[in-house]
Amino acid sequence: MTTTPEQIDVWRSAVSEDQQLEFKEAKTQFGNDKLYKYCVALANEGGGYLILGIADKPPRPVVGTSAFNNIVEMAEKLFIAIGFRVDIEEVMHPDGRVIVFHIPSRLRGSAYHLGGKYLMRSGESLVPMTEERLRSIFAEGAPDWLEGPAIEGISAENVIEILDTQTFFELLKLPYPSSRAGVLERLMQEQLIDQAAEGYTIRRLGAMILAKSLRKFSFDISRKAPRVVVYSGVSKVKTKLDQTGDKGYAVGFQGLVDFVMAQLPQKEVIENALRKEVKLVPEITVRELLANALIHQDFMIKGMSVMIEIYSDRIDISNPGDPIVPVERFIDGYQSRNGRMADIMRRFSICEEKSSGIDNVILAVEGFQLPAPDFRHPFKRTSVTLFGHQPFEDMDREARVRACYQHCCLQYVLQKSMTNQTLRERFKLPANKSEAISRTIRDAMQLNIIKLSDSKQISLRYRSYVPLWA
Repeated sequence: MTTTPEQIDVWRSAVSEDQQLEFKEAKTQFGNDKLYKYCVALANEGGGYLILGIADKPPRPVVGTSAFNNIVEMAEKLFIAIGFRVDIEEVMHPDGRVIVFHIPSRLRGSAYHLGGKYLMRSGESLVPMTEERLRSIFAEGAPDWLEGPAIEGISAENVIEILDTQTFFELLKLPYPSSRAGVLERLMQEQLIDQAAEGYTIRRLGAMILAKSLRKFSFDISRKAPRVVVYSGVSKVKTKLDQTGDKGYAVGFQGLVDFVMAQLPQKEVIENALRKEVKLVPEITVRELLANALIHQDFMIKGMSVMIEIYSDRIDISNPGDPIVPVERFIDGYQSRNGRMADIMRRFSICEEKSSGIDNVILAVEGFQLPAPDFRHPFKRTSVTLFGHQPFEDMDREARVRACYQHCCLQYVLQKSMTNQTLRERFKLPANKSEAISRTIRDAMQLNIIKLSDSKQISLRYRSYVPLWA
């Protein structure tokens, strides 16, 4: 374990502090209690590095630190306080002294706590882990629900009858095998089925993505079928349609997208002197959010399924389970709850396993001049609401600030900065509306969700902004 000044510079150049890096200036001191908390939180997130003596704002200059002059003594105190070993290293960078804490990951199926509090990071704060997150960690040692058996002891012929193998090969863009044995071999290679002396077993993952009919499986599987509910008006008072899907997620995905789009309200617009009907929201937003909901749901939660609720002015898409990534970091963060399903769906070209799905949603929303999506996490669910078109003048303060924050995040991910002009162009507003945009930016800054990219910039004209976590 030897960290060089060159490695320090590599870390400093990271686009943002992620789950593995945490920078603190700590020029003269850093409280022991704060140190203990950060070590516990980083360990619970898979381990990483706490680095003192470096500013946490880009370009992250080395400022040097005089904290913890006796790192051997501090390592002993740290072990006694938190119960696991953290290696501490002193690095003499050309610009100043830097201290690096090498924090190990928690053990699989366990989480560390300090005084009974299981900590994690949320933006720049340390917060207690949610009950849902703790439950998922403690369940890590148990077998993955998706890898368990959906149905056992069936014949090769039954496998072909139950699973839509034709669509499976079409989605993989592969020719259909000339023999049944070739079909079964590929399914076994993908670990969707298993062979035993008494016959074949279809895993739950195979059933969930390839079933011709989910109703032919047990209730715990059929209950996971997505449900579409259409209401009359803007409330749940009157239901027009309530329909539950039946096909596996992969083989039925395009059909689900088409069905949802067919239920969306339409409006008439004039474009190039021609009248045409357009849907409430564009298909790409529905497609990406449906894929996210199906893939990132918590299959261990019983009695819940992916829900698509359509109103006259909006559409809600939700899935069981608290989000692993905080909702305010959906645009730049990614962590899959169901890795194997995500991998297969990516190879089916249904999703992209690199967080760009939400980016595409925000890009489309801005391109179609729609209000910003509202990402939320109600009890044991992750939810997003897409809204139909609404002029800037009709948006309330919350909707404007939400759009401002998401635009700021998107610009940052695209390695740009938000300015008054980029936000004004996002809303398609003329130059004489600059003050209204400035007011929205001020509101977002007062809520502490965005900040100046250069705090020394005095000129209002040249100010640019980045998310608070950048």
